[in-house]
Amino acid sequence: MILSVSRRTDIPNYYSDWFYNRIKEGFGYVRNPMNVHQVSRIDISPEVVDCIVFWTKNPQPMMNRLDGLAKYNYYFQFTLTGYGKDIECNVPHKKDMMIPIFQELSKRIGKEKVVWRYDPIIFTRRYTPEYHLKAFEQIAAALNGYTEKCIISFVDMYAKNRKNMNLLKAYEIDKSILSEFAKSISQIAGHNGMQTGSCAESIDLDECGIEHNCCIDRKLIESIIGCRLRVGKDKNQRLECGCVESVDIGTYNTCRNGCKYCYANYSEESVANNCGRYNPASPILCGTIDESDKVTERKVKSLKELQLLFPKHIYI
Repeated sequence: MILSVSRRTDIPNYYSDWFYNRIKEGFGYVRNPMNVHQVSRIDISPEVVDCIVFWTKNPQPMMNRLDGLAKYNYYFQFTLTGYGKDIECNVPHKKDMMIPIFQELSKRIGKEKVVWRYDPIIFTRRYTPEYHLKAFEQIAAALNGYTEKCIISFVDMYAKNRKNMNLLKAYEIDKSILSEFAKSISQIAGHNGMQTGSCAESIDLDECGIEHNCCIDRKLIESIIGCRLRVGKDKNQRLECGCVESVDIGTYNTCRNGCKYCYANYSEESVANNCGRYNPASPILCGTIDESDKVTERKVKSLKELQLLFPKHIYI
């Protein structure tokens, strides 16, 4: 099983105590977002978790306890953009805090295990293509030698973020301008020792040097764990998404980053209400189990194949 921690909320930043307690006890409860009274009990012991994929804008709360993950394989998707507080309201200062944290995490666990996400890209009167290229170049230079890959995406409109996008007066750019923009992104990344991939994009950016990417990346996971996985595409994600199957243990409407483009939060009020229910000792994130809930054991297992991976020069 691949464990996603988490597309739904920033667990490393806000709920690392809860997560480490789940690791210690070896299980967690997850509520079905489509049916709130259906709850799954999920085994997250090292015997069944092949790899953990962390999603975060700030892993600092986890940094002093990485030894607690010694029995697990894992990597981080680290979002680092050029936006200010008008869009990423609660994210600490990028140059003073987040870039040094990125660099330190890379030193601790290895640059191949820290993927830089510059996404989503939003074009507004302030955040023009020229602004993004300048910000991207500055961040890429600072992360040179600290990561091997950068992931980009362009903002998608959902019911949950459409109002904020309209307030920001976000706009789309012409395809030819977008192509030149993407080429520049790829070139900047390449000059700083990084490959560039796109996240769940319907547009083909291959000619720009940007490949379709898998954030829950089978190839990366296989290289980290040293063996092949028997796993298919995640059918619960969008058609354009290339991610393989994973189990997410997060909860919607609990992320306190306050990003205006967020699709995982319904409203500030719902986030405040849910965060008020946070208990690090609870088996479920920002909630409790009551008599109306039906808890069932979710069947999970290791996806590893017995065949080990070897360096290419060993193959006959």
